[in-house]
Amino acid sequence: MPPSAGSGKPPHVFDREAEWRALTAFAGRALPHAMLGIVSGRRRMGKTYLLRALVEQHGGFYFGATAATQAESLRQFSAALAEHAGSPAPFSFASWDDAISYLFGLATLGGTNGMTGRAAGDTPFLVVIDEFPYLAKVAPELPSLIQREIDRFQAEESRMRLLLCGSAMSVMGGLLASTAPLRGRAQLELVVRPFGYRAAADFWNVAGDPPLAARLHAVVGGTPAYRRQFLADDVPASLGDFDEWICRTVLSPFSPLFREARYLLAEEADIRDTALYHSVLAAVAQGNATRGGIASYIGRKSVDISHPLNVLEDSHLLTRETDVFRAGKSQYRIAEPLINFYEAVMRPAWARLESGQAAEVWGQAAERFAAQVAGPHFETVCREYVLGPGRSLLSTSLGEVGAGVVADPKERRQIQIDVAVVEPGAGGRPSSVALLGEAKWGTVMGVGHLRRLVRARELLAGRGVDIGRCGLACFSAAGFSDALRAEAARGDVLLIGLDELYGRAMPAGMLR
Repeated sequence: MPPSAGSGKPPHVFDREAEWRALTAFAGRALPHAMLGIVSGRRRMGKTYLLRALVEQHGGFYFGATAATQAESLRQFSAALAEHAGSPAPFSFASWDDAISYLFGLATLGGTNGMTGRAAGDTPFLVVIDEFPYLAKVAPELPSLIQREIDRFQAEESRMRLLLCGSAMSVMGGLLASTAPLRGRAQLELVVRPFGYRAAADFWNVAGDPPLAARLHAVVGGTPAYRRQFLADDVPASLGDFDEWICRTVLSPFSPLFREARYLLAEEADIRDTALYHSVLAAVAQGNATRGGIASYIGRKSVDISHPLNVLEDSHLLTRETDVFRAGKSQYRIAEPLINFYEAVMRPAWARLESGQAAEVWGQAAERFAAQVAGPHFETVCREYVLGPGRSLLSTSLGEVGAGVVADPKERRQIQIDVAVVEPGAGGRPSSVALLGEAKWGTVMGVGHLRRLVRARELLAGRGVDIGRCGLACFSAAGFSDALRAEAARGDVLLIGLDELYGRAMPAGMLR
């Protein structure tokens, strides 16, 4: 007998508390109607691991699709369903229409749940179809067939709890979009994302060494498969071991991580010309974050790169971040750290890396790593901190967290704000600001950085923005000058380093 729906998350499933709560609530909800859920996320995030644990706990049916023809896929599904139902011989469905009809028939109230004929009563019947895009590619009628059954069992009683899962983000996102057959039918839409930077540090067992944790996360991010499946638990022993670890893992042509960034791009169904997409990503990695900058870097017109930008966004490989101070302005950021590392460090030296010159390449990449990888990633981590563990530091309710530029006409310069908490107002401009922050990876921050933030606050006030409770924050992975620490001690300023970001110390200073 499966455990009750209220059973806790299995101990072998790391983190994922929020995802587990959402999935168990969906799987165990005692409604007499069919329910549909969509689970997506890039590969290597542990979706299958999570869903298998859910099926084991709820006694449901799991089917993992593979890349196959329509006929073979139907045979595989039929055999798996027959095994689940306890049939001595495989089922032989003539079409997917027959297979989906039979599957939903197993979930009718008062019937059996397909497990050796055991009486089901009103117990929900959990079904997981993993890697659904493989099936939808060879049998494009599947979403319509599922829609028909979902709609039918809104009027008739059913215990069906169907989860469709996939890694092709553009395909999975399209299942519920616009005029798609399943639009408006899902009761759950869950994206399994990488671990946050603190959870990732715990997962890699480096939380006690924030400088190492920050560098590791800047390279491999929060993808769980990279530690266990790819590297067989090869973890850098200390900050001193990091350089050698990079060379023997990420930069080694014998490591599975070596070509992973390329595979991540090639796996997306909507990406055909991978050279163009790599050029777009390389442009962003080199610091060309605007649409115009990207187009100029790759030698195209801005209008010509709309499609690759949209595809990369839909695939969750690129993120467009709006400027919180300037309406209509935005910048792009590579969402997957390993791809950013590949484009900034590996791709320019690919031939040398393939010939085994990892140590030489890495020894010459320190400046690029700091400027194009660790620095921008540190800014992202600082914003994540304010959204999560640092939100209690604010003296007002949390607004939108982002970044932007404050123009200073008098000084003829632009002040980059790396971390801002704003309350959006009319016309896309902020009505009030709760926090202005600057983040530096390799620079000891001093009073000059604080004065720049003070000046930005004054400029915003002059434009009618409410700064009555606006605090200032300096984020640095390299530390702070004594003069800046003295300023912070007087109030209205927070100093946040790596120890504070990773919860090993409280931020210096305070906000009013």
